[in-house]
Amino acid sequence: MKSVHTIRGRLFLIFLFSMLGLLLIVSLVYYQRATEQIRDKVGVIAEKNISQTVGLFDLMLKGYDSVTKSLNSNNELMRLLQLRSSAGSVEAVNLERRITDILGAVFYSRSDIVGIHVVTNQGKVFSFDRSIGAAVRSYSEKAWFAELKQSTGEMKWLGVYPESLMSGGIDRPVFAFGRRLFELSELKPIGIVLIETDADAIGSALSNASLGPGSSVIIRGPDGREIIRTKPAEDEPEPVPSGWPGPLKDGEVIVREGKDAMLTAARIDMANWTVIGVTPKRDFKLEMKETQQFLLTVIVVLVAGATLLATFVSRSFSSPFKRLIQQMKQVELGNFKGEVRVQSYHELNVLVGSFNRMVDQMDELIERIKLASISEKNAQLQALQSQVNPHFLFNTLDMIYWMLDERENDRLGRVILALSRIFRYSSDWEETSRVKLRLELEQLRHYLTIIETRLGERINAAIEVEERWLDTEVPKMILQPIVENAVKYGLEPLNRPGALRVYSREANGKLEIVVEDNGVGMDDDTLRRLVSSLEGAPSSEQAQDGPSGRKGVGLLNVHRRIRLMYGEAYGLRIESGRGAGTTVIAAFPLP
Repeated sequence: MKSVHTIRGRLFLIFLFSMLGLLLIVSLVYYQRATEQIRDKVGVIAEKNISQTVGLFDLMLKGYDSVTKSLNSNNELMRLLQLRSSAGSVEAVNLERRITDILGAVFYSRSDIVGIHVVTNQGKVFSFDRSIGAAVRSYSEKAWFAELKQSTGEMKWLGVYPESLMSGGIDRPVFAFGRRLFELSELKPIGIVLIETDADAIGSALSNASLGPGSSVIIRGPDGREIIRTKPAEDEPEPVPSGWPGPLKDGEVIVREGKDAMLTAARIDMANWTVIGVTPKRDFKLEMKETQQFLLTVIVVLVAGATLLATFVSRSFSSPFKRLIQQMKQVELGNFKGEVRVQSYHELNVLVGSFNRMVDQMDELIERIKLASISEKNAQLQALQSQVNPHFLFNTLDMIYWMLDERENDRLGRVILALSRIFRYSSDWEETSRVKLRLELEQLRHYLTIIETRLGERINAAIEVEERWLDTEVPKMILQPIVENAVKYGLEPLNRPGALRVYSREANGKLEIVVEDNGVGMDDDTLRRLVSSLEGAPSSEQAQDGPSGRKGVGLLNVHRRIRLMYGEAYGLRIESGRGAGTTVIAAFPLP
């Protein structure tokens, strides 16, 4: 029992049973797939055979049809049949001989014809058959005769009979068919023609559709009546459902999987018959016998191979584990706060003891690295934030001086209030470096109050940010520097009124705040240098202090702060052209 609780013993069992399970699954899948392939192969062969059988029957029936047509189109025969009804006794004998001679010529043109019989409307029969040769006799009407009389010139396929319908002494199965004869010039019916052929020809054609010794083939007429079958109904493994397969199109083949047999059906267009093939499933098993023997041999070989391989693998795995335990006792690399508790194999328990000590030290080391990283990030962020102070203070104070001089007290109060709120907002970094977008926009409105007061009608500003984005958190003091640059470098140099628009949009899975002006814009070289400086901006792991001196907050500072907080996929994007204005797009993650 002790060996079962070792890695070697357990690994041997797990590997062995895994291999045997995989072998079992693969064997079952292979056997099922092979069975399906054989079934599909048999189905395809059955379809081809039934299609070939239909083609053979169509050719055979077309040949029979041409025989009857040749009789109906034989003007000499039609003329003699009409003269016979009005001729005297001596002349009638001559006419009868000439008629039977014509029938004999047709009889000997095909080897499978048993007898040719022409029955006139007066009940006279002219025959030429294998039993007595030429013959002329009277005939009393029977059921099949009435069926031929209903023909309006089309062929009537009567089917297979155990003996001749007209000739005595022929006690072998015959296939009978015929049609009504017309005098073509006046289209007047003058009688019927009945032709009997050897039924072996049909049996030979049907044998082509059989796939094995247990297969049977059935031909049904348009009324569902069985015309011929190759085996008795009681020998079939599964009866063909009544009414199946229903109407079929020309060339269509239907395959049906039954409980004990596979059924195939196709239509013989010439006679409107249905050929049905019945292939018992026991014939499929004959095809599978060789596959089963091969699969059994492979399974025995693979089981032996799996046992040997499991023994080799278990030994090869247990030996390195023992060496690893000795090494881990000497090198302990740390431990996390959560301690692993396992009561399992002896080797694994020793391994876990060393692992717990290793993880404990790793946790302490990772915690120190994490604190150092956070401190470094905070220092970088504070260094960037320390640059965020309004650089337009001089211009604002100068404007306040002149407003005092001109005693514009109302406007002066609004400017001073806006300036105080700007300083309060920009100096409060203790609580958080992120604010809601609505507070950032409120700060921007205070800034625009001062700018619009200073520049008057020279600037027209509009803020169009959707309500749904107002609670989104963004880095603090990121919009004012962008707008400040737009006013200072884009709109102030204009000799005409300028427009500034701040709006939001959602694009490429990001929230974008767009600052757009119609100012002087930038030439290609300036834009290229600015974009290059943004693309080369350090990432969150590389952010550095801005340049020495208080030169104001620039776009690079804003771009660095956004990337520091959200990653390389976000930041600023600039589009501009000389005289076409400038568009600055700040991208943030969607809330």
